[in-house]
Order: sequence, then C-alpha cells, then structure tokens
Amino acid sequence: MAKNPLGKSRDVENPYATFMAGEFEIRVLKTYKLAKNEKGDELARWYTVARSPMTFGSWEYGDSYRKDVTFNTRLTYASPEFIEAYRDDPHISLDLRLSKDEDPFEWL
Repeated sequence: MAKNPLGKSRDVENPYATFMAGEFEIRVLKTYKLAKNEKGDELARWYTVARSPMTFGSWEYGDSYRKDVTFNTRLTYASPEFIEAYRDDPHISLDLRLSKDEDPFEWL
C-alpha cells in the first residue's frame, strides 16, 4: 500500500495548497486519500482551514469535500508535494501565476 504524501497535517502557515475565490481563502492542510484514489469519489475529504469576511479574519478549521474546495476557486499556491500528486488532475489547474506571498487583489 502506497503512503499518502499529503497525509500529515500541516500548520496554517505552511499549507499543501491555497485556493481563492474572491475574498474567500481555503488552505489545504491534509488529504485523507491518495490523489489517484480520489477520482470518482464524490465524498473525498480534505482537512482545511478557511477565512473570509464572515470569519472577521480568523481561521475556521474542518473537513471539506474536495469538490467544494476546487469548485469555482483558483489555486494560488501549491507545494511541490501537491503539484506532484495532482499534476494530472483535470479539475485542478496548476497554472500558478502568484507566489504564496503575493496579494491576489493588489491590482484592484
């Protein structure tokens, strides 16, 4: 059995990936399955942390369905491990234009 390279929980400041949708930010801290085993699984979960204007800048931790994290969001940061695991996934665009430290709203 292969070991999940994204299966160890990370700190909020060192996520495996960051997704953005407007002012919503979701960081992936852990995945429960290998990427290849998530295909076709509508209930595949990721351990995430999120913040938005509704959380007043604080982080909310919890499990999220993978499909909910990737729907209508843009991947703005991906660790080397995440890129390796999801490079062939058609639902996750690895076309990263921003680094982890850049502000996605700087041009506004």
